[in-house]
Amino acid sequence: MTPIIRKSIVGLAMVAISGSASAAGELNLYNWGNYTNPELITKFEKAHDVKVTVTDYDSNDAALAKVKAGGHGFDMVVPSANYMKIWIDEGLLLETRPDQMSNFKNVAKDFNDPVWDPGRRYSVPWQWGTVGMIVDTSVYKGDINTSALFLDPPDELKGKINVPPEMNDVISAAIMYLGGDPCTTDKDLLRKVRDKLVEAKKHWLSMDYGMIEKFAGRDVAASLYWNGAGFRAREKNADVRFGYPQEGFALWMDSVAVLKDAKNADNAKLFQNFVMMPENAALISAFARYANGIEGSDKYMPEDMKNAPEIIIDPKLSGAGKFLLACSPRATEMYTAIWTELQK
Repeated sequence: MTPIIRKSIVGLAMVAISGSASAAGELNLYNWGNYTNPELITKFEKAHDVKVTVTDYDSNDAALAKVKAGGHGFDMVVPSANYMKIWIDEGLLLETRPDQMSNFKNVAKDFNDPVWDPGRRYSVPWQWGTVGMIVDTSVYKGDINTSALFLDPPDELKGKINVPPEMNDVISAAIMYLGGDPCTTDKDLLRKVRDKLVEAKKHWLSMDYGMIEKFAGRDVAASLYWNGAGFRAREKNADVRFGYPQEGFALWMDSVAVLKDAKNADNAKLFQNFVMMPENAALISAFARYANGIEGSDKYMPEDMKNAPEIIIDPKLSGAGKFLLACSPRATEMYTAIWTELQK
């Protein structure tokens, strides 16, 4: 990713979005469930005299549908990278120009000019991570760095596997397992992907969210899922480990953006600038256990995250990671057809 050239911004416009600006009123954040640190919210409320309300969603599709329906009352949303283009193209986001905010200097170079939001004109980093395999090693003691655990599962795991109801994550994992690249429109390959998923489903226990407590209670033994949740599951069950599929695994980033019809847009801009402060980005990470994309946040991070295997990808496997971006309409149509059949 090519870093953008940032120009100095002078005048009253910068005062309105700087970290020293004050505000009053409300802010309504629409975010993924179990993903927002209450301590971060309290700190922002005290700093700016703003009452923040957080409403949860469980998927990109659910958030998009809710906002498109209108009458939602939200000011901010946290889309994933592969959905950001949809939000922008459909005119759902306010161009807040985070690249001109005082704390933009803290955004890591890898994330300050991403293809999903060129120049960072709409969004700022929230968290980023990986999609891999969470495994209870008291049940299965073999290699955990493979998507075979949910696509060609060993006997020990059959009937004990969860797969999240996230179309892009699941289908992309299956595509990479079979040697393809995410967003492919290869009909022959996608036919194999469909057959593999349909065949594998009979060995799954569930297609659900909320796996941290499920692993704590040993209700499941393996799940395709996200690395921060794997970290939190290990905190509750010492036998849990997180695997990076050597056939290929997805990288993702969620970013916080302001809705075009936000009633509290000024407060939302303050919040965007606020979360680009290293100590505040560290609060986000400390709660949900993902990396954040803000330089300088490391020194504020909990010690147990600095070398955590769920956060620090094994160098021998890091080359298998691929960032999930928005697929073409044709690819999305083909994946939706596969997903619909898998839901039967």
